[in-house]
Amino acid sequence: MTERAPDGWTVTEQGLWHAFRHGRIHDLRVGAAEQDDPFGDADWGPGRTVRAEVLSRLLLDGPTAVSGRVASLKLTGALIAGPLRLAGGTISHYVELHECRFEQKVLMSEAEAGTVRFVGCLIPRLEASRLATSGDLHLARCRFPQGVRLTDARIGTDLLLNQAVLGGDRFGRALSADGLAVSQDFEAERLEAVGEISLRTARIGGRFSLRGARLQAVPENPNALNAPRITVGHTLYLSSSADRGWTDSRSYYGSGYGQVIPPSASSTPFRAYGRVRLSDGRFENACLISGAEFHLGEGDELALRRIQTPELRFTCRTPPTGPVSLSRARIGNLVDSPEAWPHGRHLGLTGFTYECLRPAVPFTVRQRIAWLEGSSVDFQPESYEQLAAALRRDGADDDAREVLYAKQRRRRQTLPLPSRIWGRIQDATVGYGFRPNRAALWLLLAWALGSLYFATHELQPLKADERPHWNPVLYALGQLLPVVDLGQQGWNPGGTSQWVAAGLVIVGWVLATTVAAGASRMLQRG
Repeated sequence: MTERAPDGWTVTEQGLWHAFRHGRIHDLRVGAAEQDDPFGDADWGPGRTVRAEVLSRLLLDGPTAVSGRVASLKLTGALIAGPLRLAGGTISHYVELHECRFEQKVLMSEAEAGTVRFVGCLIPRLEASRLATSGDLHLARCRFPQGVRLTDARIGTDLLLNQAVLGGDRFGRALSADGLAVSQDFEAERLEAVGEISLRTARIGGRFSLRGARLQAVPENPNALNAPRITVGHTLYLSSSADRGWTDSRSYYGSGYGQVIPPSASSTPFRAYGRVRLSDGRFENACLISGAEFHLGEGDELALRRIQTPELRFTCRTPPTGPVSLSRARIGNLVDSPEAWPHGRHLGLTGFTYECLRPAVPFTVRQRIAWLEGSSVDFQPESYEQLAAALRRDGADDDAREVLYAKQRRRRQTLPLPSRIWGRIQDATVGYGFRPNRAALWLLLAWALGSLYFATHELQPLKADERPHWNPVLYALGQLLPVVDLGQQGWNPGGTSQWVAAGLVIVGWVLATTVAAGASRMLQRG
């Protein structure tokens, strides 16, 4: 390879040739913000124009580096004329383009590269399916009016789409990245997408952050985020992003990554307008849905079916406007708040299991019961059992019994009329066994009424020659507690008195056992 640029290259392109060999930045900006804005209307003439075939020549068959230097393509403020064709090629040099304007799409499908950085560039479309990089792929602050395709791409370290703006292709997809594999982090904070973000079966080794992103579905494709069977090695962030470090910032990393935003700090929420599908996802550390807004239209939902994660944080400031499904999801810690969940029976909890409840704000047991009864199906006994078990694990036995009591009352609504009537009697008298105090009051009332009756209806003795001392109060108590001998067993009730005595025995057995069970629980807690 000669040490001078090929014949026919312009002065600008020859300057890029020499900058490539020296590993220097070739900066074509003029120093005026309006003139240098790649997204503006300023005309970039021949002095700032580089043909795409020149970039291809440098990257695929470039000159050797100057002694002691590393050859690399570093270009800023250029207009790239024509399609950049790198598909199937091997790019062995470092690539970094800042604030460039591409006339046509960039083609990198099935290419191999080290680190590739397009930062703040206008690119009509990026075609990079099955791209394999050993380093980073940075697309921060870029605009892609016709979207990005990264299907089955393999990113060796990090993928950055922070502050990028994506439009949709003819299928309504802004990012087509099914089967994507990222070895470390995938950051797409403050991303703006009009069209579907498709990440089916994607695998992310570290964190996947969509904090402060705005995802807008389009009429031809109702999905805003479509990521079933996604695997995230650390944490998924669908949460707000602190404005500090982003507003009016040229940085594409932001600040405070991974930190909790103070309540008083200004922030931008994650917003999704359309369906969000994370079904069958695996999040090895946590799934954080906090400070997010889900604007769900007719037929849309937030699908979290069968996800698995050690912690799910669901603390939205406003509830989703449509259904949320957690059917058969398996969670370790459930961190939530009452106002975060949707209203109007838009919650799917069939087979939803969790180990511990860790509410972010006070969440009373009555609110928990209302949360269950807001489920989209009529009656699910296993949901009540699951909640009661979680409360018991936290030592909240009284709350667990309250949940099981609510389960019986809800179950009664599903029974035939005779069973509902009997259920109401059980509820009013003993509270299905969960209200021992109520049973004790009924027991006292039965004792008082029995005592009044027998005070005016003295019984005859069993043996005419033996007449024990008559005490109507002790006799009524002896009938209610037949296992206790109070010295009033020598009387022979007959007629109406016999029926009253039998009634006291039956009432006593039912109510006394309920009271005894309640007392036993009290002693066990002690």
